[in-house]
Amino acid sequence: MFRILSIPLLFLALLPNLSAEDAAKNVLLICVDDLRPELKCFGVDYIHSPNIDQLAKNGRAFHRHYVQAPTCGASRYTLLTGQYGGAGNNAIFDRAKKLLSKPETVSPSMPAWFRQHGYTTVSVGKVSHHPGGRGGPDWNDDDQPEMPNSWDRHLLPAGEWQHPRGWMHGLAHGEIRRNAKEMDVFQAEEGPDSIYPDGISIETALEQIDQLTKEAKSFFLAVGILRPHLPFGAPKQYLTHYSDATFPEIPHPSRPNGKTTWHGSGEFMKYNRWGQDPNSDADFALAVRQHYAACVSYADAQVGKLIQKLNQSGTADETVIVLWGDHGWHLGEHAVWGKHTLFEESLRSPLIISYKDMPHPGASTKAIVESIDLFPTLCDLTGIEMPNDVDGVTLRPWLTSPEKDGHPAISYFRNARTVRTDDYRLIAHSSGESELYDENSEAGETQNIANQHPEAVERLNRILDDRLGR
Repeated sequence: MFRILSIPLLFLALLPNLSAEDAAKNVLLICVDDLRPELKCFGVDYIHSPNIDQLAKNGRAFHRHYVQAPTCGASRYTLLTGQYGGAGNNAIFDRAKKLLSKPETVSPSMPAWFRQHGYTTVSVGKVSHHPGGRGGPDWNDDDQPEMPNSWDRHLLPAGEWQHPRGWMHGLAHGEIRRNAKEMDVFQAEEGPDSIYPDGISIETALEQIDQLTKEAKSFFLAVGILRPHLPFGAPKQYLTHYSDATFPEIPHPSRPNGKTTWHGSGEFMKYNRWGQDPNSDADFALAVRQHYAACVSYADAQVGKLIQKLNQSGTADETVIVLWGDHGWHLGEHAVWGKHTLFEESLRSPLIISYKDMPHPGASTKAIVESIDLFPTLCDLTGIEMPNDVDGVTLRPWLTSPEKDGHPAISYFRNARTVRTDDYRLIAHSSGESELYDENSEAGETQNIANQHPEAVERLNRILDDRLGR
């Protein structure tokens, strides 16, 4: 892997924390699994996402937000620590082991930092990599916390799915993934939201809002929504939104040539697909996209329940609400059905921040920002001191003035790393090979122009070296 260096916090020197009078009191962080910007408020007209759309109308949607890694554990590591590093799904557990053996070398996580500053910190659902935040064979061992010293309560009601591992890959009525080949890749059963895993975890989250309100302390509540993670299962009512919807053609649907981070969609392909391949069967590809969209609408309904409960509790005006997608997901672009690439589809995800009296509510921004920016941002907006070792910057400049330019976004996975700017994406492989794409051309990330623009490759590699080390 690579050595991690902190970047200068340029904006922090210019922007003091908000005063106690202006700062929000609470944080509601909503983490949605495998959610690409497949939302109406992000320009996807055929998607039914009224609750998230309303959140964007009241706040700021970041249309060019990029995660640090196209996999759940590593992406959530950067969100929850504010630091680059940890490229695999075990990143948070690896941090926990280091915290136990050499605690002086590990900085506090975001929830730990808020806890140290008097907050009650609660997680419900999948916030870190394992739903409920524990290890063990079934992910429910209290002696193996994924994030030690971080949560006052870390909760996952498994219900019919028996344990967090079963909940994580569950389909309707308690069906647990054992052999993925025997589990359908998508499903839409009749019934209420509670027949799928998110339905019961959201009920626990609503109970926590009531409890936190009664406790009358500042709270940091993180809620992880599982869908649209595979397998694509949601109540049938959400699929009906798409029975007559017109889906556009998949852009750039061919497998790329040359050295890339393309893969064979192994996570998707191991499920029961009834012998069909979406790369060669247009009808099946459409069905996959419809069921993914149904899961997005199901997730949107859960977001609506959270915000409604927050309003009913009387704490909404004192709460910063953040909706964050842990990474994107290919729906056939580059002949990929999944994440785990360093293309745009894997790395770009929705980010929305909303709070009372935000300047220019509803105005979106095209500024490039990163997930590591959320830790300092939430410190800034709640008026608590910022740690001096985070790698991100506060997003308050763009919350105040959405037209401002952003900053390069860094991502990495396995043996490659990438930087995204307004004009280019550079993907640098450990082998020394490079991919350079003109993000303003119709070809997008299909035409490698690295040989034609060596000066751009050199300049962008310097950004990677400055931010991540050699």
